[in-house]
Amino acid sequence: MKIAYLTGEYPRASDTFIQREVAGLRAAGLTVETASIRRTGPEHHVGPEQRDEAARSFHVLEAARNPARLLRDLAHLFGQSPTRWLAAMALAWRTAPKGLRGRAYQMIYFAEAAVLARHMQIAGVTHLHNHIAKASCTVAMLASKLSGIPFSFTLHGPDIFFEAHHWRLDEKIAQARFVSCISHFCRSQAMTFSQTADWGKLHIVHCGIAPDRYAKPPAGEGLLFVGRLAQVKGLPVLLRALAEIPLVRLTIAGDGPLRGEIESLIHAHKLEARVRLLGYQSQDQVAELLSQSQALVLPSFAEGLPVVLMEAMAAGLPVISTRIAGVPELVKDGETGWLVAAGDQDGLKQAIKALLADPTRARARGAAGRKAVAQAFDANVEARRLATLFHAYGAGQAALLRPAPLEPRQ
Repeated sequence: MKIAYLTGEYPRASDTFIQREVAGLRAAGLTVETASIRRTGPEHHVGPEQRDEAARSFHVLEAARNPARLLRDLAHLFGQSPTRWLAAMALAWRTAPKGLRGRAYQMIYFAEAAVLARHMQIAGVTHLHNHIAKASCTVAMLASKLSGIPFSFTLHGPDIFFEAHHWRLDEKIAQARFVSCISHFCRSQAMTFSQTADWGKLHIVHCGIAPDRYAKPPAGEGLLFVGRLAQVKGLPVLLRALAEIPLVRLTIAGDGPLRGEIESLIHAHKLEARVRLLGYQSQDQVAELLSQSQALVLPSFAEGLPVVLMEAMAAGLPVISTRIAGVPELVKDGETGWLVAAGDQDGLKQAIKALLADPTRARARGAAGRKAVAQAFDANVEARRLATLFHAYGAGQAALLRPAPLEPRQ
């Protein structure tokens, strides 16, 4: 099989799990050609894996900005099948967000879809898969309709569920050959916004990690936060809790739109000597930070199924997070970590104090977390589950809710 893999931006420093999935599919025997709507900036190319993937990916928007190529591709697709072309245009118009701005953007997505569709035809692609069900998934849906190449997508959340009607999640599920949901919670939200007849195509394939990358046992001090500096991650709650716990240090790995506010909070609470703000880090750098830390804290307000929690647990670190969305499917409160109410500064403070007060219990939860992640969130195994879906649907066969991994190549 030859799969085209599409995301809005690829590769990104914050989406290394997609890179691992691509590598796992290739190891399972599938040919995967990556495509990105936009070209990522050098700040995301933090390691050789990102630089290699950026160099080999097809960049849709750059190609669509070439007027001669765009017109040629649109004309070729129309000549190839006027019926299919008009059906794709009707689908684009029917699913466009309200207002002139929404219609205008939808026509841009249609143009991008035409360039992608023709690229896939020339490359001999047999299936298109998309990550993140927003704009890039709209392009994937329209490219599938234009080219006749079936598509599927991985559904993450949580933000897509805030705007499910805007992004026409119902139509994307209806049009897709299948949907890979990253958790039971994610699948339940997809069921909320889709027809009952489509529920059978909603499957569960976890995002995963490479456990061996985190084999180095933790032997450090201090807390670690890894993630985008965005409102949804709840980092201000953590900083305010930290201000009430003397001496504890925190390392922040990540960047994003909230960086200025985070820097101001650090200064306002006189935490400059106790908080390091590192910016984006490579996979190897994150693994090293995990080995140098005492625990990982992720105080998010909304999540899908956080990969950084998987990475921390694989490293044997105890974790503290919030009782939201799919997180309890990964972290078992009292067994593999601590879960607190989202936005609860005092609850977060008490969890941190409990972790620090009993290192033996913390280590035991870290060890239990490593075992749980290795059993259910191994990236290679999860990629082979996704490969099973590609093969099953390609052959017109039924697939399980949680598909068995495709047997590895001999």
